[in-house]
Amino acid sequence: MDELKSNRQLIQEQWDAFNRGDMVGAAEFFAQDTHNHGQPVGRAGVLAVLKDIQGTFPDVRFEALRYVCEGEWVSVRGMFSGTHRGVSRIPFSNGVLVGVEPTERRFEVQHIHLMRIRDGKIVEHWANRDDVGMMQQLGLMTMSAAPAGK
Repeated sequence: MDELKSNRQLIQEQWDAFNRGDMVGAAEFFAQDTHNHGQPVGRAGVLAVLKDIQGTFPDVRFEALRYVCEGEWVSVRGMFSGTHRGVSRIPFSNGVLVGVEPTERRFEVQHIHLMRIRDGKIVEHWANRDDVGMMQQLGLMTMSAAPAGK
């Protein structure tokens, strides 16, 4: 299997573990010294965030829609969904849900993840998420009216 197919397969398997609710298994795809958004977090940090996401959204899912692979980089665009049934303790999604009581509402928003792979492990992760859309769907933020034009 060539490197691009192998890297894509690795990321697909990581999301498969995530979607099964196997956050320990999903974290195993990350290197011990992995970085998230340029910051060293290590595999233990990734696992803590994944477990917090699962505790906040017990039915969490990521449906991959498109993969783009180039060298050691894999990008995946997909739909991230879940029902807000727990209280977040770790500031993922920019910390907007830390300490927020469950709304029991469901959401579905677009995510784009970019991961660098070396020696069969994810060593770097970046994400672009629709946190505003998620907050709106959870009933925690309303869309203000746009200012009137001149």
